[in-house]
Amino acid sequence: MIQAGPIQRAAFLVALSGFRPLVSASWGYDLLHDAHRNALWTWATRFTLARSAAMVGDCDTIRKLAVFYGMPDHRIVTFPWGVDIEHFSPGEGGENSAFRLLSTRSWEPIYGVELIARAFVRLARVYPEVRLTMLGNGSQAGALRKIFQGDGVLERVSFPGQSRRADLPRFYRSATLYVSASHSDGSSISLLEAMACGRPALVSDIPGNREWVEPGVHGWLFTDGDVTGLAQALNTALDQRSQLPAMGRAARVLVERRADWRANFPQLLDAYQLAIKHTNR
Repeated sequence: MIQAGPIQRAAFLVALSGFRPLVSASWGYDLLHDAHRNALWTWATRFTLARSAAMVGDCDTIRKLAVFYGMPDHRIVTFPWGVDIEHFSPGEGGENSAFRLLSTRSWEPIYGVELIARAFVRLARVYPEVRLTMLGNGSQAGALRKIFQGDGVLERVSFPGQSRRADLPRFYRSATLYVSASHSDGSSISLLEAMACGRPALVSDIPGNREWVEPGVHGWLFTDGDVTGLAQALNTALDQRSQLPAMGRAARVLVERRADWRANFPQLLDAYQLAIKHTNR
């Protein structure tokens, strides 16, 4: 079964019903991955954008791709969502002898969680104080446990399961470093939540992440898909542990400036105003 992203799904609805969408939206996957899957998906992307009065995307990378596929730049609103910076805020936690890594992404191939498991195993062989918390669940649960168990580090990994929004800040605050190996992302909400909680981040070097993490300032980037690069970056984080609090503070400042949900929400209304203006011409 092929699952269409928002933009591609809209194309088929438009073609069948003749309805012209007022505003199209892309949060990453449909333009980053699906749009160039094959000729049909490319057509669906261009077809929908050509019939959209306005488009909303969550990062500059999406904006550039939308322009590439035919959406006029002046009809695009970049809306990076954002987080509740009062709920997701720095607090006590993580101040102990353990060096705790946190992964919050679903256990699916697109999020690269197996890379995190393999890199952690390499790190744990050298540093007995490292721990890993993996929130969530998914189709790779069996493979992940097999990796940890096979290398004898399963007891250093915790699996709390799915977490309620109310409990998420506690997990971020108890972490030393947030880690994501996702192969595709726009503006990752979980990354923004971690940064809002004052935690530095180690994330894959993909366009969406580069818009939020400046290496050496808010954390580090590693080459997408490179388990050795991830392991080396984890070693760097351990070696530079004394710098992590400053990186966390810089991450919080960035989120306050660019990812405050209350400040960003009016930008979403701009998209509807653009659409109405264009439609009434």
